[in-house]
Amino acid sequence: MHTTRNTSRRSLRTIRLSLPWALSAVWALSLMPSLSQAQTAAAPAPQAYPSKPIKAIVPFAAGSATDQIGRAFAQKMSESLGQPIVIENKPGVNGMLGADAAAKSAPDGYTLLIGTNSTNAALKSLMKKLPYDQDTAFAPVAFLGQVPLIVGINNDVPAKTLPELIAMAKAKPGQMSFASASTSQRVSSEMLFSMAGVQLNYVPYKSGPAAMTDLIGGQVNLFTADFAVMLPQVKAGKVRGLAVTSTQRSKAIPELPTVNEALGLKDYELIAYFAIFAPAGTPADIIQRLNRAANAAATDKELLDKFSSIGFETAPASPEALAQRSRTETAKWAKAIRDAKIEPE
Repeated sequence: MHTTRNTSRRSLRTIRLSLPWALSAVWALSLMPSLSQAQTAAAPAPQAYPSKPIKAIVPFAAGSATDQIGRAFAQKMSESLGQPIVIENKPGVNGMLGADAAAKSAPDGYTLLIGTNSTNAALKSLMKKLPYDQDTAFAPVAFLGQVPLIVGINNDVPAKTLPELIAMAKAKPGQMSFASASTSQRVSSEMLFSMAGVQLNYVPYKSGPAAMTDLIGGQVNLFTADFAVMLPQVKAGKVRGLAVTSTQRSKAIPELPTVNEALGLKDYELIAYFAIFAPAGTPADIIQRLNRAANAAATDKELLDKFSSIGFETAPASPEALAQRSRTETAKWAKAIRDAKIEPE
């Protein structure tokens, strides 16, 4: 009996000693959901895109058509996105330098490329090797629009029409020159010469405005360039326009015939186009957000009025439609480059 009472006392003492610890454990466990909820509440919520300024790389010089159109769209898109889109000009190698920088940027929606037929269609056929895979390095975002080009010559060249210029070039093989600062400028010229059976010396430039300066000064004889660069100089009488590179005459300068009209051709057409691309891997929701902003800008009356004088036509579409256009244009430009017998550099 004595032993039993001692054992009972020890058991009761153990229970009394353990009870506070047990209660503490229960209390701590009861707090765990609250602590978890507090931690969840304290975790910062992901910020809606965009939460900071966006950089858009223009792979051509300031003042070029790509630059002017890119800046206008950037301003309008900034208004709907709530963040500024800052233009960074990175010209060189027919747009390759700027395209390469964009391709290798983080795919987070904060670096974009204002691409063209040069950077996103023709370069792979003009260069032996690109520092990026043109077909897979970019995510299509939005098509902005397109413009034809004007074939222009220095005022001291005695030709008044495109047929007269071709006749001069045939009479003086290797003595005339043409300028180019982009793929569309070069290919449109070389394709024209190939179809007309003449050869002019190629003089490369880093920018369209620089090429225009030398055309006006007589350092080169011919320059085929987009309306933004060429049309003001034609209308000012500083250079002579001979033809447009589209299949239809432009409302901006209806007195100029098309190349097809002037030379009796059927299959000549090369136009420049502009589009927004992001680095491959950019999230789909960001692509859609940017696409909506670009398409809204493409219907803005102020923007359309600003560029109607240079023959600019918009065509709002989905990223998927731009992807298809890129594939079609890549094949088209590859053929044009082969037909013009341009060797990859």
